Amino acid sequence: MIKQNWLPFIPVAAVIVIWQLVSSSGVVPPFMLPSPLNVISVFISDFPLLMTHLSYTLMEALIGLTLAVIAAFLLALIMDSNRVIKQSITPILLLTQTIPVIAIAPLLILWMGYGFAPKITLVFLTCFFPVTISLLGAFASADNDALRLLQSMGAKKWQLYRYIKIPQSLPAFFSGLKIAASYSIIGAVIAEWLGGDAGLGVYMIRVRRSYSFDKMFAVIILVSLLSLLLIKLVGLIEKRALPWRKK
Repeated sequence: MIKQNWLPFIPVAAVIVIWQLVSSSGVVPPFMLPSPLNVISVFISDFPLLMTHLSYTLMEALIGLTLAVIAAFLLALIMDSNRVIKQSITPILLLTQTIPVIAIAPLLILWMGYGFAPKITLVFLTCFFPVTISLLGAFASADNDALRLLQSMGAKKWQLYRYIKIPQSLPAFFSGLKIAASYSIIGAVIAEWLGGDAGLGVYMIRVRRSYSFDKMFAVIILVSLLSLLLIKLVGLIEKRALPWRKK
């Protein structure tokens, strides 16, 4: 019997084996689809350079994600506590998600230059929505019986959030945070595509221009692994913050 911990790796291993067979058979030219062995070789040879670019992308992603979580939590509290504000801001929140991120990035570069500011702003805009919506839904679905019980005992509004709404919203908050964590890396890379001198997005532009698609695949895999690591980190924090939840 295969242990359940190994089950997620079986499809990944199968994809890698098929990829290697297709690349080795010559069905697809190597310059279009480099083999996994070539990608690993490039990853090892360019490892110091990749880590240098990775540090810039990771810093942009973490700063933008942190600011997005703080702003989303504050806005969700304000919107949940005031129905008029909630009804006024909700359409604007939804409207922001209809605008393609790739269309906003050039404007941010134009307004803020080529430094860290536009990259962090784009990550912020990418991560802000899922956390805010998750918290709003969780606050709205809080246990009404528990809320009425505290109100009958003279609890103030902040105490309702402290003892009922915020604890009950944590599972939904972490679900939204996992989505935002994966978006943060993608947002940072997209912002780097359009301007800058360092970061994984800049590295991708440079290797694409030189038609080094093996290096391109190496960056794609690195970005995917980094997103998975951030999601796993959020999962570990969730377990520590919610020890009473069953596995």
